Amino acid sequence: MEILQNIIGAMNKEEARHFKLFAHRTNEHEERKDVILFDSIRRSLPAYEEDVIFHKLYSAGEKNSFYRLKNRLLENIGRSLSLQYFDQNDSSYILNNVVLSKLFHRKGQVQTAYFYLGKAEKKAKETESLDLLELIYSELILLSYETLEINPEQYINKRKENRNKLNKIQEIDDILASVIYSVKILENFSKSNLKILEKLQEKVNEFAGTKEFSNNAQLRFKIYHAVSRILLQKEDYPSLEKYLRSTFADFTKQKLFNKNNHDTRLQMLTYLINALFKNNKYDESLRYAEELNKAMGDFNGIFKDKYLFYYYNARVNNYTKTDVDKAIEILNEAKENEVIKKHPYHIVFIYLNLAVSNFDKGNFKEALKSLLKPSMHDTYKILDAGFRYRIAVVELIIRYELKDFDYIEHRMKQIKKEFFGLYKTPAYARVKVMQSILHRWMNSKEIHKDKKLKPLLEQLLNNKAAENKADHDIINYNDWVQNKMTG
Repeated sequence: MEILQNIIGAMNKEEARHFKLFAHRTNEHEERKDVILFDSIRRSLPAYEEDVIFHKLYSAGEKNSFYRLKNRLLENIGRSLSLQYFDQNDSSYILNNVVLSKLFHRKGQVQTAYFYLGKAEKKAKETESLDLLELIYSELILLSYETLEINPEQYINKRKENRNKLNKIQEIDDILASVIYSVKILENFSKSNLKILEKLQEKVNEFAGTKEFSNNAQLRFKIYHAVSRILLQKEDYPSLEKYLRSTFADFTKQKLFNKNNHDTRLQMLTYLINALFKNNKYDESLRYAEELNKAMGDFNGIFKDKYLFYYYNARVNNYTKTDVDKAIEILNEAKENEVIKKHPYHIVFIYLNLAVSNFDKGNFKEALKSLLKPSMHDTYKILDAGFRYRIAVVELIIRYELKDFDYIEHRMKQIKKEFFGLYKTPAYARVKVMQSILHRWMNSKEIHKDKKLKPLLEQLLNNKAAENKADHDIINYNDWVQNKMTG
C-alpha cells in the first residue's frame, strides 16, 4: 500500500503529533500497534521494508492481520487530518457545516440542520464557491420537505441562478482541463490539440467583455488560468509578461487575493518570474523572486513548502546567466534543504542544474559527478524516457570533454538499445542528431572533411526551428558544437 507510505512521508511534525493524540484518545496507556506501525514507517522512509515491520509486530502467521492494521491506520490518519484541518480554509469550513447539517437532518432536528446550512450558504456566497452553493441549495430544497418554515421556491430560484454562473465557469474548466492534460503529455500540440486551444481562446474572448466577468472573481481567476496556459503553450513570453503584470496589478488593487486563492497568487508570481527570465530581464526576475519568497510566508506559510523549489529554481535560472558561482552556491544550499529532499523529482533537477552550471564553468569532473548522482536514486527509473534520453546524451557530451572515448563507445550501444523506441519520434530528432554528431566525431580522423558529418551539422544549426529548439536543450547543443568546430 504505497499510499500509506506516501501519506506518512508527507506529514509534518505537527500532523504526526496530532495523529498520536488522536490515536491515544482511548486506551491512552495501552501500546498500540497502529502507532508502532506509524512510527516504524516514518523512521524507515524512504527505505520501507514491510517484512521487517511485519515480523516486529506479528512474530508469525499470515499477513491478513497486518493488512487490516494498515487499513485501519490509513483510515485513522485520514480522520486525524480531517479533524485537524476541518476549519483550515473556507471550503473545509463550508463542507463541515454541510456534514453537520446532514447529521442533524438524519436525527430529525430540522431547525438545527437549517441553522448549519445557513452558515454554509453565507460563507459560500462570500467566497463565490459556486460548486458548494449547488450542494447547499440542493440540501436546503431537500430539507424543505420536512417543514413548512422553508419555502423551496426561493432556493430553487437561487439554485437556477447559481447554476447558470457555474455552467459558464465549468465550460472554461472542461476545455482548460483538456489543454493542461495535452501540455503535460505532449511536447508539441497536434492539429486536434490546437483546435482545443482555439476553442479555449474563443471562450475566453466570449466571457472577457461581459458584466458577469468583471463582477465574478472566480470567473476572472478561471480566465487567468486559461489565458496563461494559452500563452505558455504558444511560448509567447513577451505577451505573457505583459498579461501577468496587468492582471497581477488589477487583482492586487481590487483586493481579490485572499487565503482561498493564495496558491494562485504564488503561481502568478512564479509565471511572471519565469516570463521575465525568458525575456532576458534577469534583475527584475530576481526582484520578483524575492517578492515570491516574502509572499510564501503569508497565511502562516500554508504553501511555503510547495513553492520553495520554484523560489530556488528562479534564483538559479537567473544567476546561471549573470553569476554562475552564485548559482552553484544556491544549488548546493537547495540540495541540503529538508523540504526539497522530500521530493525526489526536485532533487533530480537540482543535481542536473549543478551539472550544467559546473559544465558552463569547465568543471567537467564535478559536472559528471552531479549528473550521475540522480541516476542512483529510485525516482530516476520512473522519469519520462525522453527526459532520461536527453540526460544520457548530456553525459556523452561531458565524457567527450573528459576524453573518455572508450566509455562513450560502450555507452552509445547501451543508449541505442535503451531508447531505440524514441529514435523515430520527431520530438527527439534533435537529441538523436546530437548523438550522431558525437558518433561521427569519435570515428572521423578529420571532422572538417567528413561528408557524413556536414548534413548532421546543418540539421542541428542552420534553421530557425533549430534555434528555437535549442532553448529546450539541457546543454545548448548549438553553442557547444560551434565552439568545438571553431576551437
